[in-house]
Formats: sequence, C-alpha cells, structure tokens
Amino acid sequence: MAGGDSITVRLDTLLEARGMTLTELANRIDLTLANLSILKTGKAKAIRFSTLAAICRELNCQPGDLLGYEGK
Repeated sequence: MAGGDSITVRLDTLLEARGMTLTELANRIDLTLANLSILKTGKAKAIRFSTLAAICRELNCQPGDLLGYEGK
C-alpha cells in the first residue's frame, strides 16, 4: 500500500463484545489458531473471502465491522 496507508483488523473488539475466544472462533470456522492470530494482529497480507464470510457468520457482523482503513 502507499506510504502510511493500512488496513486495521478489529477482531479483538468483536470477540470481546460477543464473549468469544480466539480459539473458539478458530474451531467454529475450521481455521488454525495460528492463522487466525496472524489476522488478529494485523500481520496478514491477505484474507480469503470464504474466511471473511465465515468470521462474519460466526460473529454476526459485516466485513466493515471487522476491517477498517487508515490513510496517512
């Protein structure tokens, strides 16, 4: 991305609001805890639409609730 632009991941906030752990979500969406942790910490370079859809299904949210954009 251009200098200073970034995508933020608000997975912690959504999990806390729903009283769910990262491990529980990983099990529900059949994703490894390690891969979900990479997404949670913002270190992921990409996310599959199928993974995004599964997270939104389990957390009852929209993609925009999970992801944000911060420009410079």
